[in-house]
Amino acid sequence: MVRTRRTALSEHNEASQGRLRRLNLVLQVPPIALAGVVLVLIDHQTWWGTSALVAGTLAAIVAMERWTADDLARVALPCLAVSAAVWLFGALVAGSSTAFYGIGVVGSLVVPQLPRHRIAAGLGLLAFIAAAGASRLLVSQADVVGDLVAYMLIPTGAFVVATPLLYGNQRYLDLMKETREREAELAVAQERIRFAGDLHDIQGHTLHVVKLKTVLAQKLVHRDPERAQEELREIHTLVADTISQTKDLAHAQRRLNLSVELENAKNLFEAAGIAVRVDRPAEADPRTAELLGQVLRETTTNILRHAQATWVRITLTGTGIDIVNDGARPGPAPELSGLSALRQRVAEDGGELTVEQHAGRFRTTASYGNRARTGAGRGAAETITGGTAAPSATVLEGSR
Repeated sequence: MVRTRRTALSEHNEASQGRLRRLNLVLQVPPIALAGVVLVLIDHQTWWGTSALVAGTLAAIVAMERWTADDLARVALPCLAVSAAVWLFGALVAGSSTAFYGIGVVGSLVVPQLPRHRIAAGLGLLAFIAAAGASRLLVSQADVVGDLVAYMLIPTGAFVVATPLLYGNQRYLDLMKETREREAELAVAQERIRFAGDLHDIQGHTLHVVKLKTVLAQKLVHRDPERAQEELREIHTLVADTISQTKDLAHAQRRLNLSVELENAKNLFEAAGIAVRVDRPAEADPRTAELLGQVLRETTTNILRHAQATWVRITLTGTGIDIVNDGARPGPAPELSGLSALRQRVAEDGGELTVEQHAGRFRTTASYGNRARTGAGRGAAETITGGTAAPSATVLEGSR
């Protein structure tokens, strides 16, 4: 079970990274491409000069696209080489100060990605940009001040401003990824502690009793053989019962505490960055609560493993549970083997388990119809925590 939850959290984190990558792709690449096209249109003079500007812009676009995929290292050197050559060509041959655009974008992306010596690399790249710009004076001295401003001051100033900004952005993404990983590890650790506690409850007391009865049987084996045999029979019964309970625990079939399962589900969702709300107007009877806990556990794993949810709403009543999330993928509802097995168990107990997918939402409902409620109402929603995305106003109504 711990391994399953770890895998589910890992898969959800990978899905979150994929969504973040797509968001960066939409927000970052089009402006880079548009700015490059505008500069080419403004500064084009000859076909070969325009070709060089296009090459620098393409290097910038490729570097940004790979940066959003966290794969910049693979193209860093080629992009740097192309954009550096374009800048030299623009300063010495084409007379185009906008040729700096490629090296400015690529350099400000590459320097923050370096594992060490970032400052030295940044200063070296800054010196190259300034030296390449100053080389313009070797071929043209008609407007020295203007050339120094256009080819040295503006490019170096833009690089000095852009690099720290992108470094801060990179650090933010790294910290966010690290935080998610730590939260996932914490959730797994909590699951291990809970499992260890259940195992201790099963075996700790039994083993202590077996130890005492074994000592007693050793003392009685010669003095009172019949009593010793009785003690040994009781030891056998205790061990057999413990083995059975341990097997049930290992297969997640031991009687579940619904409140514990609910708290565990909330912790797992929070670790995955998913907002969760719980409504609990009434308590179910113990037999119903056990199966509802199993439905909640299986559904939690399915959401973390298969969905791309940003929020989950859990509603517990005296006769059932309803779990809704907004992470349904396009297409027909998937076949979930774990829920299929639970559907039969719920039906055998007089209930009904249904799943449905509609308008991007996936709903799992286990209901026992008109079975009498045994708990008092608990009122409004308990909590909503974790994540940044939120469901609609209807879902959030009454949350704290």
